[in-house]
Amino acid sequence: MINKIVQSIAESLEGVKDGATVLMGGFGAVGQPDELIEGLLEQGARDLVVVANNAGAGKVGLARLMMEGRVRKIICSFPRSAGSTVFEELYRAGKLELEIVPQGTLAERMRAAGAGIPAFFTPTGAGTKLAQGKESRVFNGREHILEHALPGDVALVEAWQADRWGNLTYRESGRNFNPVMAMAATLTVAQTHHILDLGQIAPDHVHTPGIFVQRVVEVARGAPWA
Repeated sequence: MINKIVQSIAESLEGVKDGATVLMGGFGAVGQPDELIEGLLEQGARDLVVVANNAGAGKVGLARLMMEGRVRKIICSFPRSAGSTVFEELYRAGKLELEIVPQGTLAERMRAAGAGIPAFFTPTGAGTKLAQGKESRVFNGREHILEHALPGDVALVEAWQADRWGNLTYRESGRNFNPVMAMAATLTVAQTHHILDLGQIAPDHVHTPGIFVQRVVEVARGAPWA
């Protein structure tokens, strides 16, 4: 019987190694797997490469992970945002590497990884500093640069509903980077607010098929909806 549900955050994060590339879902604080990020702090993995939309805020979650010296590099679209003081302090002190990737390119690099596409050309970033050192070609009279797929060792995502096969549904804008990140990692861990029986999630509502998910842990919150 396929059952991907685990009983604790600690169990869901077993085997995350030092030096892992960790994809963290969320758009700002929306759809962010906060409990899994906190669990990663307890789990102990270090020297991490984190891929996220931004570089965290305040001194919790991703910001705390960086503050405690557990992150070597961050790949994101918006490193500077309201409350990103931890990132700014570490970066200026030379204690944190940064790779800026335009938001659409970031999503497509992970989608490509999930689809088995090694690289693709995009006009985004052509002719700017982001193009330095990258192969370029002209298509239909417009310059494009080569971007490589961005796979993760681990993806931490937040879902609204899940079943024991790992099928996931996201709620409203929680369906941001989570689906492409879930596809792009070797190990995908989903924290979900509700666990439903098989068949209760309508096929049209499955945003991430269970084939992409290895572990599901329940973090109960809010009332379920169909």
